[in-house]
Amino acid sequence: MKKNMGTTDKIVRITLAFVIAGLYITGIINGIIAIVGLVLAAVFILTSFIGTCPLYLPFGLSTLRNKLK
Repeated sequence: MKKNMGTTDKIVRITLAFVIAGLYITGIINGIIAIVGLVLAAVFILTSFIGTCPLYLPFGLSTLRNKLK
C-alpha cells in the first residue's frame, strides 16, 4: 500500500492510543466505551506502524510531506 501518513499524524495517533490505554488501565473508562476505545487504539497503533490509513485512500488524503528532490 502507498504510504499516506506523515510523522505528525503518526505521533498524534500513537499518543492517543496510549491515552486511551491509560484511561482503561486506570479504570476511568470501562464497558462498551472501553472496548471501542481499545479497538480504536489498536487501529491507531497498527496504521502508525504501517504508515497507511485506509480511510484516507478513498478521499485521496495524505499527511505525508513531499520530499524535495
